[in-house]
Amino acid sequence: MKLKTLVPVEDLRWSCCSGDVGFETTAELVGSRDVEGQQTAREAIEFGITCLAPGQNIYVRGARGTGRIRMVRHLLSELAPTSESKRDFCYVHNFSRPEHPRLIELPPGDGPKFRKQMIELAEFAESDLVKSLEGEPWSSQRHEIQESVQQEIKAKMKPLEDALQGDGLALVQGQGPGQAGIFPVIEGQPVPTDRLGALVAQGQLTSEAVEKIETAINGYQKQLKDIGREINEHIREASLQIKSINETAANELIEPWVTRISNTWDLKSVREFLADVVKDIIEFRIDSEEDPPLKILYGVNVVLTQADAKSRPVVEESMPNLMNLLGTVEPDFGPNGVAVSDYRGVHAGAILRADEGYLILDVYDLLSEPGAWRALMRTLRTGMLEIVPPEASWMRQTVVTQPEPIQIRVRVILIGDARTWYQLDHVDPDFRELFKVLADFDSEILRDSLGIAAYGQVIANLCEEESLPHFHKSAVAELAEHGARIVARPDRLTAKFGRIADIAREAAFLADGELVQQSDIVEAVRRTKRRASLPSRKFQEMVNNRTIMVETSGAIVGQINGLAVMHSGPLTYGFPARITATIGPGTAGLINIEGRAQMSGTIHTKGFHILGGLLRHLIRTKHPLAFSASLAFEQSYGGIDGDSASGAEMVCLLSALTDIPVKQSMAMTGAIDQHGNIEAIGGVNEKIEGFFDACNFSTLTGDQGVVIPKSNAGDLMLRDDVVEACSKGAFHVYAVETIHEALALMTGHEIGALDEEGNYPDDSMLGMAVEKAHQFWRRTLSSPAQFTQTEKAEPDPEDMPPTPPPISIRD
Repeated sequence: MKLKTLVPVEDLRWSCCSGDVGFETTAELVGSRDVEGQQTAREAIEFGITCLAPGQNIYVRGARGTGRIRMVRHLLSELAPTSESKRDFCYVHNFSRPEHPRLIELPPGDGPKFRKQMIELAEFAESDLVKSLEGEPWSSQRHEIQESVQQEIKAKMKPLEDALQGDGLALVQGQGPGQAGIFPVIEGQPVPTDRLGALVAQGQLTSEAVEKIETAINGYQKQLKDIGREINEHIREASLQIKSINETAANELIEPWVTRISNTWDLKSVREFLADVVKDIIEFRIDSEEDPPLKILYGVNVVLTQADAKSRPVVEESMPNLMNLLGTVEPDFGPNGVAVSDYRGVHAGAILRADEGYLILDVYDLLSEPGAWRALMRTLRTGMLEIVPPEASWMRQTVVTQPEPIQIRVRVILIGDARTWYQLDHVDPDFRELFKVLADFDSEILRDSLGIAAYGQVIANLCEEESLPHFHKSAVAELAEHGARIVARPDRLTAKFGRIADIAREAAFLADGELVQQSDIVEAVRRTKRRASLPSRKFQEMVNNRTIMVETSGAIVGQINGLAVMHSGPLTYGFPARITATIGPGTAGLINIEGRAQMSGTIHTKGFHILGGLLRHLIRTKHPLAFSASLAFEQSYGGIDGDSASGAEMVCLLSALTDIPVKQSMAMTGAIDQHGNIEAIGGVNEKIEGFFDACNFSTLTGDQGVVIPKSNAGDLMLRDDVVEACSKGAFHVYAVETIHEALALMTGHEIGALDEEGNYPDDSMLGMAVEKAHQFWRRTLSSPAQFTQTEKAEPDPEDMPPTPPPISIRD
């Protein structure tokens, strides 16, 4: 059995011959920005970039370090897509609704030109327009109207003045037009009527004279009012004539400016804005003495200008919160501290900057920002960008400005992993309609000449981009071997070139400017593992000083060395875990101690329940199984998950049932199914090395080894010291397909096979298990007195008590 299942030494590690690399050093290779080995993803991204159909946004799905963002950047640079529809976006004052700035779209690059011409128009309106209106011919026209009004006033007033003079009265003009009063003339001077009483007291006038004067004045008041109304009407008509002259003159003066601007940009939005500007100038700015600065009122806020009129923009937003994505309206604080805002505070976000181009976002960063995902999806669905969206309630507290929405055309490229893709596809119905292009990055590539060449190209690119010393072919071969260990798959290399690049950088550091050799790669890998190995080293110390009890020799009933792993960042370390089992008569069934202590994960619990099914498959009795058994990972004080120890648990349970000891010089890993097949697990290399280190601390005895699933045999990329020990026969790796093979290796006992009658040989392990199960059933039937009777003779079926119900397989 050992020879049959022993993994040959040559299969314990794949070696990459430096002669297969295809070059002497990476200096012979030409640097490239491309990503190797992802042809399917490349085709998908190319399609998403070049196809302009709606909804063809791209989700780049893959693990970190596989070159996702690098390929996107490379293809955008290589394809260099262009657009004939790029635009500049400007916001201007909305005269009818100041809180809703007006949007003006211009040809690419014209925004600053438009702003400059509007500044020139504002400067003319603010300083030169009034001066121009004071010149000829408009000054003479206004003077004629004013003179005509004065003549009309004099003509209207002359008869009244003559009549008043005859009665000893005089018409005295007030401060404004039509404001005149009738005063008595005393000693040649007009005297206000309120002083007549004083003159009577002084004896200068009699009461009868005053009464006569007041009667005369009252008689002329109605005539004065009628004349005043006529004069005011003449003045109003004159004012309207002067205003008409000013408006006509202002139109004539402004027309060249407006015509030049409207001829340059023959757009409806520009014409409407200019019409509002001209109207505002004529109605409010000619005679106003407290004008606001017209450069502000008539100014232009260019929120986006496209200097390059053809190339599609590429925007990468590393902090995709609402403000950075959509833009913002920044308030201005007045002297009293009150926040005010207008069109000048509008600023573009990443979506607007990427108009007619590509916006690259990390989906994890996007989802971590409140409101950002929903705002992006709404913008893509409607095609309209709201700079102050409903999600920005915090902004609305200080900003009342709501800019006019912008019709946007942008292609979004999300960089994410598979788990997030499935979650979004499940919870957001818009996602599948808006991100129809999926670019899948594989985390592994074929382990062939092309795959090895890809590693060489990756290192050559790294050397060129980061000015690293070049690598010898043996160093590249060693990196390929490290890539094979990372992926742990038959005939595969890892495509997580980020991890390979990290090792290469440290090796280049160790080379100190010289050509990087194989030894530098080996040392870089060792140093990387050493830095993160403290938990593993502490565990080995506790095993060595017996704080954690792990046996590596002898044989014990109901105890087996399982194998587990611990993670430290991207690195994985294996270690042995002592599993024990006890069993006796009863009806409790299988008890998962970790499950009872709520320390068992869902996958581990599922694997434990499979034990019950396999036990019924192996131990085929004519009665229900009646026993109480418990399994535990000893000295385990954290949570446990995974099913890779279920095979070892089965061996341990059968050992406890049959009293056949399990070799402690062996360790086992592998999942099982209910028919006894040993299934593949992860971390096989680290698990083997973990038990090897535990055995190697003292002395390798030559009978120590690890049992693994046969389906994992092709994954092996063991350390050189483990391979060397196996080549010397000091350590062994066995690959099994069934629980029967595992039991034979772990116990050295005959396992047994069913004969034609469905029975196992009595001296076989499974035969002994059936017999022991029968004994447990009999002991579980009745009281001790009845048990004694049962021992003496088989009872008559009619005298047998009712069969107890089947046991429940508990967790």
